[in-house]
Amino acid sequence: MTYRQTTEFFLYDWLNVESLNQRTRFADHSRETFDSVLDTCEKIARDKFAPFNRIADTEEPWFDGEKVHLPESSHAAARAFQESGMLAAAQDYEIGGMQLPCVVEMAANSFFSKAGIGIGGGGMLTSGNANLLMAHGTELQKQVFARNEFAGRFYGTMCLSEPQAGSSLSDVVTRATPDGSDFESDPFGPRYRLRGNKMWISNGEHELSENIIHLVLAKIPDAEGKLVPGTKGISLFIVPKKLVDAQGQLTGERNDVALAGLNHKLGYRGIPNTLLNFGEGKYPVRGSAGAIGYLVGKAGDGLRCMFHMMNEARIAVGLGAATLGYAGYEASLEYARNRPQGRPMGVGGKDAKQPQVPIIQHADVKRMLLAQKSYCEGAVALELYCARLVDELHTGDEAGAKEAHLLLEMLTPIAKSWPSEWCLEANSLAIQVLGGYGYTRDFPVEQYWRDNRLNMIHEGTHGIQALDLLGRKVVMDGGKGLALLASKMNGTIERAMAVPELAAHGNALAGALKAVGNATKSAWATGNPEEALANATPYLQAFGHTVLAWIWLDVALCARRQPESDLTQGKLAAARYFFHYELPKVPAWLKVVETRDDTCRSMDDAWF
Repeated sequence: MTYRQTTEFFLYDWLNVESLNQRTRFADHSRETFDSVLDTCEKIARDKFAPFNRIADTEEPWFDGEKVHLPESSHAAARAFQESGMLAAAQDYEIGGMQLPCVVEMAANSFFSKAGIGIGGGGMLTSGNANLLMAHGTELQKQVFARNEFAGRFYGTMCLSEPQAGSSLSDVVTRATPDGSDFESDPFGPRYRLRGNKMWISNGEHELSENIIHLVLAKIPDAEGKLVPGTKGISLFIVPKKLVDAQGQLTGERNDVALAGLNHKLGYRGIPNTLLNFGEGKYPVRGSAGAIGYLVGKAGDGLRCMFHMMNEARIAVGLGAATLGYAGYEASLEYARNRPQGRPMGVGGKDAKQPQVPIIQHADVKRMLLAQKSYCEGAVALELYCARLVDELHTGDEAGAKEAHLLLEMLTPIAKSWPSEWCLEANSLAIQVLGGYGYTRDFPVEQYWRDNRLNMIHEGTHGIQALDLLGRKVVMDGGKGLALLASKMNGTIERAMAVPELAAHGNALAGALKAVGNATKSAWATGNPEEALANATPYLQAFGHTVLAWIWLDVALCARRQPESDLTQGKLAAARYFFHYELPKVPAWLKVVETRDDTCRSMDDAWF
């Protein structure tokens, strides 16, 4: 089955997105308009992204001292994406948007990440940047910065990490000081001068747009000129590469933001990754050094504002990981169907006179392909389910919105981390299916693996997601989020128990869910965070597999209701694989969590 067919199955048969058209915001839409958007994005991805994915990998961005250069194909792809209107797809008609449901927007954008994630990732950052400003910016900040990003005139970044502070944002030292006595009277909001360094900034410098709008986390010094320790002192600032006036026109002034260098990456090479210096004096502006920045929201509220973009990005990263895994799956499936090698087991299996068979006829190759299918399709389903929750959050009734918010809180760490780990494993299996050929650059599967390896790192590393899940999400509000998620799973289990072919899966999921609950209580039995969180990553893995088993069981129930076809049989087979081969891993992961095993935390560094 094609990726498009699978996507349509999830959207229309499983998630019933057509029902959203009954809501006022989406009333102009129908399946016809949704399909039209999918058609457009699939075509642009096929014509402008996929043919140049290898070029984006081999012709890395380079800096001539003034400009960062990208292949012309990257410029063409960016133009095509801008012209598609997808940067503003979910926005109001009044600002050039389509008022698409988030779930349809993400499904459509997934064609770009699948075809060439190293080419199109800047669009995700730009729309996320603009969405944050629409939520927390002033009216003029929305008008000038966000709307020009939605139109593709400006591109956006997020500047969080620093060379000495990656995941530990409380340790950022970039500082922002009021710019003169009139700093509060600037039309864009309180104006500051920023000085510091930001590391790992994707699309931090390029020529794909007229301007680059950096969203920068920095600390405002106290009355004594000292930085407030921790995250409470962090504020958020708009720092444009080029200054603009209140009408959004470039003033001709370059802001004091300088490229210090490009990071040369293992994969994901089409997007320049940069180290930026703010306020070093290379481009003094308006008579002095210091990059001009405008406060977003309230002082000290920067991290809360930035999480608006970070949470959106985490779901997008998960979907990107899923589609990269799916691209590898498709490539290895095609290879397995066409590569003759070996003969069937049994009578005559060693008779060299017998014709060879395609390797897809061998059980172990089917195992590797089924694993990929279960990982990647399950991950796509999870991400689209989360996007459907976003629509419920913004357009549902009060009770539905409250429930969607709580479920998103619980699922976001899984939506980011699980595809990043297991769709990377799918890419590894794709290489294995191709054997020696998979390890060469003659086939794309090695690039998919390299591109996907980033997703366990950026937008919150695997370990950070684990600490967030076990340290905060499952215990917040007395465990209300975990209880709600468990009730959703139990609802699916009850429906499955009424279907003889799925009853065993329902029992297995019930057992895994109970084990997760017991492990959660055991981890926190002493109330000591050091003991509870020492094995947070195995907990994340077990929790993630339990969530994906739930997703697959719900998808299987949907497939059982449809007329029998290759598509539905494939979904049922993938679900069966996941329950037989993957879900049994959960108890082993949870064992160290339940016992608060101290092997890792008690390890002395000298013993290494």
